[in-house]
Formats: sequence, C-alpha cells, structure tokens
Amino acid sequence: MENVGIYTPPQKAKSAPVAGADAFQPSLTVNDLEVTQSAQDKLHEIVTQTDEDVSAIRIYISGGGCGGMSYGMTFTDEQTDFDNVLQFDGFRILVDVVALNYLKGAQIDYIQEVGRERFVFNNVFAETGGSGVCGGCGSAGGGGGCA
Repeated sequence: MENVGIYTPPQKAKSAPVAGADAFQPSLTVNDLEVTQSAQDKLHEIVTQTDEDVSAIRIYISGGGCGGMSYGMTFTDEQTDFDNVLQFDGFRILVDVVALNYLKGAQIDYIQEVGRERFVFNNVFAETGGSGVCGGCGSAGGGGGCA
C-alpha cells in the first residue's frame, strides 16, 4: 500500500474540559463508514502479509480547495485519543475525527479490473452534502485559482 501523504494527528486541547460536557467517544460503525467485503478481504491480506508489526490501517484525507479532497490509507500501530475505530477480523481501521467529517456515509471498495486493482472511496460527502469541487472561484472556466 502506497503512502501518498504524511498524516499529522490532531493535537489535544490544552484547556480543561467543560464540566458536564460529553467526552469524545471513539465509536465508528458501518453506518459511518462502510467497508465492502472485497475491501475487507484485501485489507486483511495486506495486513497479514506485511513484515511490519501492523495492527491497523489509518484512513486519512488531504487537500481540499479546487482540487478536492484526496483519500488515502497507511499502515499504523498507533492510535490517538481522537481516533474512531472500526474493528474487523485481524485488523482495525482508524479514522480521526476531522477525516470522519469528510468520510461519514462513504463506502470503501476494492475493485479488480483487467490490469488494474485499486481501493475506491465511493459516496464521499454523503452526509455533509459537499461535492469535493471548487465552487465560485472561476478556475473551471479558466479564471484565477481559489484563495
């Protein structure tokens, strides 16, 4: 699995929690992020075949603006306080709270076509209503880029 970006976990807030405020609950369900059986099978295969001590796959996002978001996966054995966890047989998927806001309602699939195999993120922004494209900056029509 190719690491196409560098993941930087969110930093903990330095202020004390507000009394009575709900604590972050790292729950992630298949309703939040669906992983098809073919993707589960391939992720399990990749994790078990690696020589590294890997216990999880981190799903992350990068980019934004006119280029839209990029979605990626990388191996990890570290879980942060801000990670949501989806447990499978033999591996876990970790998604931090920021990435989950962009992935909620999405589906991760693994597609095998003639001469090409890949993971695909389907239905991204399903619950937030975003499109992943720039609106109003004029770059689609040859104008200036987004600020």
